[in-house]
Amino acid sequence: MTYELDHDTAVHARGDGRYDAELAPGWVVGGGVNGGYLLAVLGNAVKDVLAARGHHDPFSVSAQYLSASVAGPAYVETRVARTGGRFSTVAATLFQEVDGTPVARLTALATYGDHDHVHDTTSDAQAAALGLSLPAPALPPRDQCVATADAPPEFKKVAPLLDRFDIRMDPATAMWAVGQPSRQGLIQGWFQLADGRPLDPVALLVVVDALPPVTFDLGLPGWAPTLELTAHVRAKPAPGWAIVRHRTTTVAGGLFEEDCDVWDSAGRLVAQSRQLALQPR
Repeated sequence: MTYELDHDTAVHARGDGRYDAELAPGWVVGGGVNGGYLLAVLGNAVKDVLAARGHHDPFSVSAQYLSASVAGPAYVETRVARTGGRFSTVAATLFQEVDGTPVARLTALATYGDHDHVHDTTSDAQAAALGLSLPAPALPPRDQCVATADAPPEFKKVAPLLDRFDIRMDPATAMWAVGQPSRQGLIQGWFQLADGRPLDPVALLVVVDALPPVTFDLGLPGWAPTLELTAHVRAKPAPGWAIVRHRTTTVAGGLFEEDCDVWDSAGRLVAQSRQLALQPR
């Protein structure tokens, strides 16, 4: 079976570190293509570049979003910045042509390795003894949460991205949907891909940008374009439902920061991110 995410983030090597891609319309939200989806497209190109070294898992990807992407043809140019025993780093930029002129959509530095071999039982025991693991929030059962599948048709029309996900939001952080935002700057809930595709390290690049902007909970609805996003993938996720939390502590100067934490079905923290985005008008 070919899952939607795999089909829509596939890249095809041209040679010389260049890859063709087709940005699918189903990942559009507001005024452009979702930033997490774009990271996964770029991430698959980096994965192919480093395949021979066995560095196929993202650990850290830091991207600057330069212009809004649209559905349609795109390509990725890559440059290997460093190769090492445990990690390699690649610079990558995604382009689209506009009236025959290449336009950079996002550019990133991505550090890859192998999550199966970067740690061992000794380092895991040392980490566990510190007691510094971030616990997952306690959420209501999924059948008591607010499903994004039930969003009004007019909302889905501008955010077809929602149909790619199965999100069950914590009702306490979803009251903005009925005009009663909590103003805590927090949105959290259960997450899986709509077609049941298991999550993996590259898919986590999508998950960290999957929930509605946390500014919705501040009573600031609207498109919130990302300027910069840095994702840290901490581990390979276990199969099953993930828990995702978005929160913010600062809205100032026309910008806000959004922090995301992702736990897998075993309650283990598997991804984190921080992005800087424009405050919705």
